Amino acid sequence: MKRSTFLHLRIPFSFFLMPVFLFAWAVVEEPNLVTGLLAFVILHFFIYPASNGYNSYFDKDEQSIGGLKNPPKVSKQLYYTSLAFDLVGLALSLIISLEFTVMVFIYGLVSKMYSHPSVRLKKMPFIGWLAIGIFQGYFTLIMSALAIGDMSLVETFTAKIQYAGLLSSVLLFGSYPMTQVYQHEEDESRGDITISLKLGVLGTFHFTAVTFLLASLGYLLYFNRFFSLETGILFLVMLSPVLIYFSVWYLKVRKDAREASFLHTMRLNFISSLMMNLFFVFLIIQNG
Repeated sequence: MKRSTFLHLRIPFSFFLMPVFLFAWAVVEEPNLVTGLLAFVILHFFIYPASNGYNSYFDKDEQSIGGLKNPPKVSKQLYYTSLAFDLVGLALSLIISLEFTVMVFIYGLVSKMYSHPSVRLKKMPFIGWLAIGIFQGYFTLIMSALAIGDMSLVETFTAKIQYAGLLSSVLLFGSYPMTQVYQHEEDESRGDITISLKLGVLGTFHFTAVTFLLASLGYLLYFNRFFSLETGILFLVMLSPVLIYFSVWYLKVRKDAREASFLHTMRLNFISSLMMNLFFVFLIIQNG
């Protein structure tokens, strides 16, 4: 495998997508360790990297992208490798269940539509934003819960799981535009009209702040209902470093728009993912 191919798979980037899976594990009443761990490997080491590689192949970015400050040139090998990763992920999914496999296939299909030239959801600001928020949030949580609980899709239709899925999407609706805030110049030159480009740099910050506030309130109410008020408060405390970094960064951007950079975006993503992963791991251990 070429070094460029491996880099574009961006396997470490799966860390940023992990909170949704861990949230699903925390809300499933009787987790199955075997199917849960297998689903974790399938999603984070095969399906997500396959999506990253496939989209990188068609984007052919020359400037920084999520997880890669200086992306190398892509080759045809990346295209075939991403498809191979998808096939391995789907084959392993059959061990869990046919329903899980179908959901994994649908997720992979939608993720490919984001950058493929025949559809390119990236050119559609509202639809692209909805697709990412729904499929990386609600859909992924339900898919993960199905595997972790070794249950059928029908069995995921409980308030505890469904509300968790909706909250995951709300949070992503706010956070996703922030991942695009440093790419405006390249996106515009390529004709990709992202939701962040539509909002503008400061507009993206304002939109994320409002959505994050609503999502935080929703999580507080959720944990108060299904766990305890203390759990909800702990969640807000754990996310306080994210709020602090976001606020300091916002003040810098107000003075100089160039501060809306790749480095700051990745730092915010890392802090947010780290704190949420730690919180959900704590919740899993507490419930176990």
